[in-house]
Amino acid sequence: MPRGKIRKMFPGSNSAYGFYSFYDQIIEDSAARIFVIKGGPGVGKSTFMQNIARELIKRGRDAEYHCCSADSKSLDGIVFPELQIACIDGTRPHVVDPKNPGAVDEIINLGEFWDEAEVIARRESILRSNREIARLYRRAYRYLAAAKLFLDEVEDYYRENRCLDVAGLDRLALQLINEIFEGKVNRGDAERRERHLFATAITPDGPVSFLDTLVGPDYRRYIISGDDGTGKNELIARIRDAAVMRSFFVEVYHCALDPVKIDHVIIPQLKVAVLNSVTPHILEPAGNDRLIETDAFVKNPGRRLQKERDLARELYQQTFDAAVEFIARAREVHRELESYYIPNMRFGEINRLAQSVLEKILSYAR
Repeated sequence: MPRGKIRKMFPGSNSAYGFYSFYDQIIEDSAARIFVIKGGPGVGKSTFMQNIARELIKRGRDAEYHCCSADSKSLDGIVFPELQIACIDGTRPHVVDPKNPGAVDEIINLGEFWDEAEVIARRESILRSNREIARLYRRAYRYLAAAKLFLDEVEDYYRENRCLDVAGLDRLALQLINEIFEGKVNRGDAERRERHLFATAITPDGPVSFLDTLVGPDYRRYIISGDDGTGKNELIARIRDAAVMRSFFVEVYHCALDPVKIDHVIIPQLKVAVLNSVTPHILEPAGNDRLIETDAFVKNPGRRLQKERDLARELYQQTFDAAVEFIARAREVHRELESYYIPNMRFGEINRLAQSVLEKILSYAR
């Protein structure tokens, strides 16, 4: 039996607006089953989900790994699309509570498997670590907000100086929409038109992207390349709008720093992906990809103004790097916090519970 495929994405990101969540987009409320996993740090929630996913993938089931922006190697959720079953971390900063208890949602409380007396004995250390983590994230979010302000300055460079051919971009958008959708209308009546997530998140290791896992080799990719402020996000957003108006289901992937912006659009029914080529996901065209370079629609306003843009870009990078450093420090304190729980967990019992949940999922599959 062939192994199932894995797609990776982020349901949340550290952003200029604080922690930005699309956790309600992981799976629909009308799913077959949603297991909401509760418990403190270090109790094994991510490992619990990984063990279940690993076994189902071996059995040929595709899986989505919803990764954690606080540590991209850790999981905040897993989804088995064919089965419409998910396991989701229901603890802060993305608290998830059952919406249809019993009928759809089932709570798995791993807090039942710790030595309560030992955890209480660590009370002051736990409180101190949580305060420090909160403080570091507050600093990180202030620096990310500053980074966005400087990036806004970079992006305003062309428009403010009337160096962007807006009419030309409008014509390009219309041309692309005609090329992608001409003669194609989805006549289905699916209720879900859009799903919003992140392909990239700002993590303790800097920006981490899983875009390469999201688009299959059989897709036609439209790669949008160009400098910041040359209309890339607006162009992609227009194609999203055109797809939704034609009743196609669209996966919408947002910018990690500024989630108001759209970085990528994937239209599974058409096997089409429209992708923003930007750090950390610089894309090289291959096969039948089409490269669109928005730099063709700008002109250079001169050396003096270019120096202003370069200064803003430098300040953006400095503040962004400072934010990542605070997030990295928060991860180190979080690992310390986990160390207060890990020695006091009955992981053997947790593993048996994971096996029980796996068997329940397999029974739904049958």
